[in-house]
Amino acid sequence: MTAIVRPLADLRDRIRAWKAAGESIGIVPTMGALHEGHLSLVRAAKAGCDRVIVTLFVNPRQFNNAEDFAKYPRTEHADAALLAPLGVDALFVPEGAEVYPPDHATVISVSGVTAPLEGTHRPGHFDGVATVVAILLNMTQADRAYFGEKDWQQLQLVRRLVADLKLPAEIVPCPCVRAEDGLALSSRNQRLTPDARARAAALPQALFAAAGRIEAGEAPGAVLEAARAGLEAKGIGPVEYLELRDGETLGPAQRGRPARLLVAAWLDGVRLIDNVAVALP
Repeated sequence: MTAIVRPLADLRDRIRAWKAAGESIGIVPTMGALHEGHLSLVRAAKAGCDRVIVTLFVNPRQFNNAEDFAKYPRTEHADAALLAPLGVDALFVPEGAEVYPPDHATVISVSGVTAPLEGTHRPGHFDGVATVVAILLNMTQADRAYFGEKDWQQLQLVRRLVADLKLPAEIVPCPCVRAEDGLALSSRNQRLTPDARARAAALPQALFAAAGRIEAGEAPGAVLEAARAGLEAKGIGPVEYLELRDGETLGPAQRGRPARLLVAAWLDGVRLIDNVAVALP
């Protein structure tokens, strides 16, 4: 079983010993309910660092909906068991009061890249993400931090955060891991009923099909309008957004620059997000 570390002081004791030995530290930040997507990040961290810390903290400040926060899966001991074969050096599970003491008064806000998409539909969400990521990077003193490309806008936020604050951690992006039917792995998928889970495959199918049509030269506006209508006809909706954006700035997509097609949609009370790369003709 992977060692569960709670007090920051205990984690810092380990970190001091690792740093004294000249060892590099990688961090995989999570909110628990681990799946193969998380484990792929851990494997990447193990390959790139001497020591690996997985953090497990369900961050209340990035939830817009109290019910969503309450329903978020909490499977700490199952998560530790999943990590055991991978040789993780510590599963850091801080108490909420250690992350946000009663007198906590600092909120980090990253502009620009956070404004569209998730920023429009989840006000304040990215302030919570930026703040907790900065706290966890400082707590763990990580040399590298591993983030999945499934949360594409979050990844660009973290890159901007680290660059702007001159934080010493290197941000390492890792590919999105998908189920056999194409659905991006997510802890929230556990909340889908068997029927909804079967229907959820239509989301990545529509996303990849739309990307292919755009790459073939069809007008993005018409393609996305048809894809949105097709999803809602299959019971996936409302579709909060289905947009083609610049892959780095999340501004309007431009020829000659990497682009990304991003979607957020509801299915039987569960919010699903996904994205794919698009090479504009």
